[in-house]
Amino acid sequence: MTPSLRSPRLRLDLNADLAEGFGTWSLTDDDALLDVVTSANVACGFHAGDAATMRRVCTRAAERGVRIGAQVSYHDLAGFGRRFLDVDRETLAAEVLYQIGALRAMAHAAGVEVEYVKPHGALYNAVVHHEDQALAVVEAARTAGDLPVMGLPGGRLLALAADAGLVTIAEAFADRGYTPEGTLVPRSDPGALLPGTDAVVDRAVRLARDGVIVAVDGTELEVRADSLCLHGDTPEAVANARAVARALAAH
Repeated sequence: MTPSLRSPRLRLDLNADLAEGFGTWSLTDDDALLDVVTSANVACGFHAGDAATMRRVCTRAAERGVRIGAQVSYHDLAGFGRRFLDVDRETLAAEVLYQIGALRAMAHAAGVEVEYVKPHGALYNAVVHHEDQALAVVEAARTAGDLPVMGLPGGRLLALAADAGLVTIAEAFADRGYTPEGTLVPRSDPGALLPGTDAVVDRAVRLARDGVIVAVDGTELEVRADSLCLHGDTPEAVANARAVARALAAH
């Protein structure tokens, strides 16, 4: 992990994964979350998100002054992007670039720009360690106009993005369990999600105040985060997001 934060954060970006629907199916309450977050990770069609959903979220984000990022994924609608795919570097770079381009068109229609790239799901976890796939995401971000890259601090993606001269955005998670190594507990394992709103709020406040996240085994991890992710795909998502925003403002 990156060095500890030595003083409280005066500003902390709040992001959420949005547009995670397809056709008549919808997973997230995009409008409610857009009233809370400052950055929207918009699904680009490969794990979720169709054209109409993407355009609607971009328009409503623009109306609220919420910045837009491309949430890119493996080409895996059936698995919601949560299955590792052994995609070669050239193919993956092209697929990530394709997704950025699709979202960029929708953002332009709303009068705004795509401001960063963030991998989703299994790709997010893979690029912490997988050199070729991390390079593919970096190549796509550079080709798309040197877009900043959001990811887990201490992983290969942010290191390679920095080496390539890209702006990096270190991300932490308000509602996900962490391993002692500073990676996310897999969704299929116990402790993958924090239990309840109080735990989520405590995590967010301590991160902002002390630069510390407590792993599932009690290890205290020193984390410097620029952005805090509030997942939208749980029943308590909106309540959690509102509670975190209130608590951070109060502190």
